Amino acid sequence: MLQAAERTLSGHPALVLNADFRPLSYYPLSLWPWQEVVKAVFLERVDVIASYDRLIHSPTFEMRLPSVVSLRQYVRQDRSPAFTRFNVFLRDGFCCQYCGKGEDLTFDHVIPRSKGGRTTWENIVAACAPCNLLKGGRTPTEARMFPRLTPRRPDHFQLLERGRQFPPGHLHESWLDYLYWDVRLEA
Repeated sequence: MLQAAERTLSGHPALVLNADFRPLSYYPLSLWPWQEVVKAVFLERVDVIASYDRLIHSPTFEMRLPSVVSLRQYVRQDRSPAFTRFNVFLRDGFCCQYCGKGEDLTFDHVIPRSKGGRTTWENIVAACAPCNLLKGGRTPTEARMFPRLTPRRPDHFQLLERGRQFPPGHLHESWLDYLYWDVRLEA
């Protein structure tokens, strides 16, 4: 019985906002599964801002399932983002920095490791596999392939802003007042 309830509620995540009512992240959108949200409500770590029309209950308690919650304590967002494949692709707009395509993305060392290039924000770009193979172990000058954007270390706010350019396919109507995409729900 519990597994059936979990399956029917799995499509009801909650949008998590910082204490200033801004999403913690746009891409991926800061969503928590319903179980984590209910736990956070009971531990008084979040305030419920909006709810689904669904009720959840135990033998002694009943509540509407939260759809938007805000953290009670502000989480600072000014730390440097982690150097990860996902964050590099997000910084580069999920497209190859040589041809602009968005499929089959890999890392490319602008200055190849064989020529002293390091694996850093300033030397890695997103590249599709064909462009990466074409460039090979050559420098941009040798290959006559130059990245569209100069690779730089982004700050958290730059990645947050970049993430706003990629709205997810589904946005619950209760989330729209807290998100800043120009999208409308289809009837």
